[in-house]
Amino acid sequence: MTILRSARLVLRPVEAADLPRLLAILREPEVAAHWSEPDDEFDGRELLAGDPLPGTERVNTFVIERGGEVVGWIAGWENLHRDYRHAGIDLFLTSSAQGTGLGPEAIELLCRYLFEVCGHHRITIDPAADNLRAIRAYEKVGFRRVGVMRDYERGADGRYHDGMLLDLLPADLARTA
Repeated sequence: MTILRSARLVLRPVEAADLPRLLAILREPEVAAHWSEPDDEFDGRELLAGDPLPGTERVNTFVIERGGEVVGWIAGWENLHRDYRHAGIDLFLTSSAQGTGLGPEAIELLCRYLFEVCGHHRITIDPAADNLRAIRAYEKVGFRRVGVMRDYERGADGRYHDGMLLDLLPADLARTA
């Protein structure tokens, strides 16, 4: 069981007991604006680590804790094929933790793990193109904009919205240390 620590945060694997708190965070208006708000049938199981596909993919899911309180969720999806060895991340934070620097701290912690322990050479993230707060947080860690993905995902309004593809290489992360 992997547990990652920084000065203010602990990233630990998601447990079933964490799901009610994580679902409550997803329903906060500031979070739901950029995530699909859970409906009555969503029980949060997809926030738990998924079963890997043999030899090709692994998913690590963590709760983000500050002072013993769950303030968010972060995940790393790993492509394990020897010719690719890249990963993607995704996360959400409770609205009261946004703008406090906890997001970049959690992102950097997971990215260092994915580079240094798991051996990946590239990490991507794909926020909504209008989620400027999130994009700034990723850029603080060293992510660079690759481009806009037009009509990338359907929003709560039922329409498709653009996404922003960002990526990070180990040298980009090293510049932020």
